[in-house]
Amino acid sequence: MRELLHISDIHFGPKFLQAPADGLLDLIDRRRPDLVVISGDLTQRAKVRQFQEARAWVDSIPVPTLAVPGNHDVPAYRFRERVFSPFGVYRKHFAQDMEPTFEDDELVVIGVNTAFNWTVKDGRFTPAALLRLDELLAEAPDHKAKIVVAHHHLTPPPRFDSQRVTGRASEAIQLFSSHRVDMVLSGHLHQTYVATSEEYYSTGGDPVLLVHAGTATSSRGRGWERQRNSCNWIRIEDDKIQFHHLLWQNDHNVFAEWRRQVFPRRTSAGFHLRGRLDDAIS
Repeated sequence: MRELLHISDIHFGPKFLQAPADGLLDLIDRRRPDLVVISGDLTQRAKVRQFQEARAWVDSIPVPTLAVPGNHDVPAYRFRERVFSPFGVYRKHFAQDMEPTFEDDELVVIGVNTAFNWTVKDGRFTPAALLRLDELLAEAPDHKAKIVVAHHHLTPPPRFDSQRVTGRASEAIQLFSSHRVDMVLSGHLHQTYVATSEEYYSTGGDPVLLVHAGTATSSRGRGWERQRNSCNWIRIEDDKIQFHHLLWQNDHNVFAEWRRQVFPRRTSAGFHLRGRLDDAIS
């Protein structure tokens, strides 16, 4: 079994909230996940001080971490930097590696950068990124849970205004399905939800869980999570994956569970039905 904490859109800067940030550190210290995943938007405006604060906060986490950049980690108004060195400040003050990986006896987690300098908020999978993912996923042992981490979403959210999905999302889903990826963790829209890839992309292959996190530590929640903070506690077992969606409770200064979803693992005995249905369920 493995347990992950999935957080996103922490937005160090004017929109950052200290109380839920402290609450996350307390949660991590008490429950000790095997990995903390941060799916982008570490800062509000990609400023040096904001990256330094984000780095110090991540360094205070007492377990392994994996973080990828988001669109807010590209300078918005410093146009020369945006054009010629969109991730220069990120690399200097947060991390050199924008597409880190993590692997242990049960997990393979691969980060991918979907942010770039020519748009305000949209993202994309580049051909080079897809090629890299193809190679790394092909090398991953099949018995391990395979997880991809990106900032931008691959499916539209429920009960939300119109949002374009990540560029080349369909190609990425085909690739993830062919490699039997268990889930993709992302953020960007500041709203928590889980979807299966087959709801939106008919690959005919194994479905991929598409897991979105709200904003963990900023005042920029959207939809029904407006002015709320949330994160995902993920428990990966031999036959199933449980998602515990946690919501920050201002009155009690704690992240508490408000919803739970359970999905079968692709490796579980009942995931692929063979033969007659009555035999499969008897």
